Amino acid sequence: MSFEYSHIVVAIDGSNAAEYAFNKAIDIAKRNDAQLILSHVVDTRAFATVEAYDRSLAIRAEGYAKELLDEYQDKAKEAGVENVIIDVEYGSPKIKIAKDVAPKYKADLIICGATGLNAMERFFIGSVSEHITRYAKCDVLVVRMPEQK
Repeated sequence: MSFEYSHIVVAIDGSNAAEYAFNKAIDIAKRNDAQLILSHVVDTRAFATVEAYDRSLAIRAEGYAKELLDEYQDKAKEAGVENVIIDVEYGSPKIKIAKDVAPKYKADLIICGATGLNAMERFFIGSVSEHITRYAKCDVLVVRMPEQK
């Protein structure tokens, strides 16, 4: 029995791990002739204290997100993925991807990069990929970067 994915969400945050996950997502989307949803979540928790001093921070973060996703959308189309959507959300990435973005696009696969958090950080805040795998209602592929030698 073979299974094909039709709606693939890939979490994009500008990190090397996310770019590596994006490249895998392109291959999977092409093999499955799937729609690729590139999602970036502007982490609004970081603005709570800073915004009182710098209101332009949120505007710059949104501009960065749009620019980043436009660049990735171009790369995906150049690689041969026909159906690419960009999605900018606001809130906590660990919650929004699994609970809002994936259901909104009827995703059957979420692809994200593994985080480089150390054990202490994971203990206190948990990783985004860990939360996605816990709360997603669809398959999740957590992509690890190859070890540097």
